[in-house]
Amino acid sequence: MLSERQRMILSAIVDDYIRSAEPVGSRSISKRTDVSFSPATIRNEMADLEELGLLEQPHTSAGRIPSIKGYRYYVDHLVTLGGVGEQDVRKIRAFFAEKMNHWEGVIGQAATILSQLTNYTSIVLGPETFSTSLKHFELVPLNERSAVAIIVANTGHVEHRTMTIPDGIEMEDLQRIVRILNEKLAGVPFIRVKTVLHSEIANELGRYVDRCEQVLAVLEQTLSEQQDPKMYMSGASNMLGQPEFKDADKVKPILDALEATPQLLQLFQSAQEGIQVRIGTENALQAINSCSLITASYSIDGKSLGTIGILGPTRMEYGKVISLLDYLSKDIEAIMTKWYK
Repeated sequence: MLSERQRMILSAIVDDYIRSAEPVGSRSISKRTDVSFSPATIRNEMADLEELGLLEQPHTSAGRIPSIKGYRYYVDHLVTLGGVGEQDVRKIRAFFAEKMNHWEGVIGQAATILSQLTNYTSIVLGPETFSTSLKHFELVPLNERSAVAIIVANTGHVEHRTMTIPDGIEMEDLQRIVRILNEKLAGVPFIRVKTVLHSEIANELGRYVDRCEQVLAVLEQTLSEQQDPKMYMSGASNMLGQPEFKDADKVKPILDALEATPQLLQLFQSAQEGIQVRIGTENALQAINSCSLITASYSIDGKSLGTIGILGPTRMEYGKVISLLDYLSKDIEAIMTKWYK
């Protein structure tokens, strides 16, 4: 348990570091109007906070920066929500004043406006990204080398895809493939189809069908083509403007991760209702362990429709981002409710 003085000093250090991106020393803290402690007292408290693992000393200088643990304490106990200016509110109101007739327009615009207002990277998942699953699969042969795949989703959506049949695959093989797919994939969300194909289904097909690897490759392409994840991103290049990512070696893994849709979707699969903040190594994806991800879900009558996320450095304006996500998610819920109910 931190003392009130330690809480005040930790909060001041986090706030100053977020603003300056430079290690914070005792003298700069003592000059704040809301701090009445001497530099010597502040140095002693900073040393204690470092022993507790809440601060780190990156160089031999006297300055400190927050650790992941320090940011977590700050977010859980000290952060001041707000920081959303009147100009930001006007932009959001103007956004919702536009006439949009489909949810794709809403979440696409939401991603854009969030990246503009925060100068971070925004990621917005649309309705049913995780819940849309395969209901039924059929193959209708056209000739010896091709067939039409009929893919029916649990939402009632139907897609037809022409697929090439690998050499050596007979009609009875196609019938076995259809049977196995319907047994193993019915009810499986489309974002998990690839994983199931290469685990359970690969073993099953290997017992009955020759050229199993070729068949799996064709099935993977056929089943993934028609279900592009409903994910919108804006402001990936904003990472380049952050001081901690000036080094190309540091920012490249992050930009690579932002281009890998399946990896990004994994980050959101554990998202909970309301606001969730994951800081640094709390993120499952190692490439973004130097970042923080703040997410907010939006739902109707308790049914989750999607998630909004902001990805930025751990030195993030947590109060402003949390407030923006809360504000925007509620407005998205309101406009979606008009369409869905």
